[in-house]
Amino acid sequence: MNINNYSKFKNEIEKTPENFYIIHYSCEGLNDRNKELSPRITSIAIMHYQTGQTTSFSTHMEAEILCIPRDKVSDQFDAVEKAILKKFYRFIQDLQGKYWIHWNMKNATYGFQHIEHRYSVLFQQEIPTKIDIENRINIHDLLTEKYGGDYANEPYMVNLMDINNGKRRDFLTGKEEVEAFQKKDFLAMHNSTLCKVKFFQYVIKQMLANKLIVTSKLWSIWLDKLFESRCNKLIALISGFLAIFGFSCTIITYLITIT
Repeated sequence: MNINNYSKFKNEIEKTPENFYIIHYSCEGLNDRNKELSPRITSIAIMHYQTGQTTSFSTHMEAEILCIPRDKVSDQFDAVEKAILKKFYRFIQDLQGKYWIHWNMKNATYGFQHIEHRYSVLFQQEIPTKIDIENRINIHDLLTEKYGGDYANEPYMVNLMDINNGKRRDFLTGKEEVEAFQKKDFLAMHNSTLCKVKFFQYVIKQMLANKLIVTSKLWSIWLDKLFESRCNKLIALISGFLAIFGFSCTIITYLITIT
């Protein structure tokens, strides 16, 4: 099924949440090396939306497995990055047909195509499996469709986080990730990636429940919240009446029985 709007997304994720995965990754900054070279992948995190279980592949973990000291990682980054990408594509091979929720991973500069390109550069061959375009779902597009383009101030992600319980502890902005890479603080980059997929899960759940805080001033948002509130109160009221009615029927039946 091709999910190309918020309504289809809401219906499908509520019906089959087990089919959805959240993905995010970090990379070195665009200007860290020769501008003609694509940025290296430093970590990838994947969360199963329904269970919250997360699988990740990162520079510091692969370097440790390969017995590469932190200060030598830059000299042997090809081996480290190859290990990350090999494990990533092995992992997604068994997840064909699933849906992949992401934040603006939509081009060769930053996106699925960038990851594919890095694999091809390092291994000199085509990727072993592919995440189909129709199975990629951009959270930013969903938020824009539901709340309008002013759902948060730019930069969207960090400001959306700020108005929804504040900036998370391990979160790094793009600039801060570049600084972390330059300092060889690969663990910080990895933790930031994990932090973001967790935040994306929170955003989706709050959005589906009409509880996400946004800066938009749309009547539709107010009506959604009002309708949800009225519905909840009505359901509670009806449930209360039914409970009282059921209890009354039980008492009457008992009285009739003993008489």
